[in-house]
Amino acid sequence: MNTTSLYRGSLEDASDTRPILIVPYMWIGDFVRGHTVVRVLKQRWPNRPVDLLTTSLCAPLVDYMPGVRAGVVWDLPRSRLALAKQRGLAARLRERNYGTALVLPGTWKSALAPAFAGIPERVGFFGEARFGLLNRLRWGERTLPRFIDKNASLALPDGAPIPAEWPVPQLQVTAEDIVRWRQANSLGSSPAVALAPGSVGASKRWTYYAEAARMLARQGLDVWVVGGPGEMALAAEMVAAGGAGVRNLTSNDLRNGILAMAAAGVAISNDSGLMHIAAAVGTPTMGIFGPTSPYLWAPLNGLAATVQTSTPPPCEPCQRTICTMNDHACMRTIPASDVVATATQLLAGAGPHVGH
Repeated sequence: MNTTSLYRGSLEDASDTRPILIVPYMWIGDFVRGHTVVRVLKQRWPNRPVDLLTTSLCAPLVDYMPGVRAGVVWDLPRSRLALAKQRGLAARLRERNYGTALVLPGTWKSALAPAFAGIPERVGFFGEARFGLLNRLRWGERTLPRFIDKNASLALPDGAPIPAEWPVPQLQVTAEDIVRWRQANSLGSSPAVALAPGSVGASKRWTYYAEAARMLARQGLDVWVVGGPGEMALAAEMVAAGGAGVRNLTSNDLRNGILAMAAAGVAISNDSGLMHIAAAVGTPTMGIFGPTSPYLWAPLNGLAATVQTSTPPPCEPCQRTICTMNDHACMRTIPASDVVATATQLLAGAGPHVGH
């Protein structure tokens, strides 16, 4: 979309060159979806550099995000304040002379370092009574159910209306990057189906990846299993089920996952970080949903498909990380044949589709 319409057709002062810091959510999928904020900011202030605070895990994503000048890599513990580390981060931020910080998470801890650094303008939702830590508080977060609205609205001028559509997140991977990655992994040039069986939260994991791998491989398709160290055992099971047509490409390097999703002809994934990566690189992406809502978390590109059970249990969507009722029926009742049929349709270029 043309984001100029977000600002009633006029850009703000193009001579403003003060750097902007974004403090995003540090889960992989949320970090990717935060790129919409970058796109909105660059439309509003084309000459202000935009940096992202990032963990070591998410840092490779920054290299593929257009409009981002740099990532500030700093690992903070999730379970405690770690004031000494917060002050160390603040010292590093102070050196960069940021004029504005957009603090996306609504937690007290996420706003500490920008406040300690004395960044003049610190914008974020009210959150955990962050008076003083933020000096431009926004209200009404609970009225914005979609994650993209909560994130990107912080980049709008005060009082600007929330648009029906936002610019989608983008990760740009070059053709040369893909060729080198295929060569490094001894992969041919034929289209492949990438399967991403992992997720944060066991309840979001679909039951029949091994069966789907076998069915896709029997169609003569190359099948790649993509994920992190937590998926290595499942990847071995999928390779055993599918035979020589299935490759285990799990890795502890997120860059490998980014390039695999960019190189694939179709990606099949749980609601996970790799699903959002695949969508952001422009790969036809199929998200399998049960305990979470596609309205809130579907992959954000026009080549996306979502698959849900045709017999939803009354508890769907529960938004829980562990199933505590109905024996995981929301995911167990999505047959592999449905998923494979939708993936085959996407691989053939049939266009966007919602499967049930």
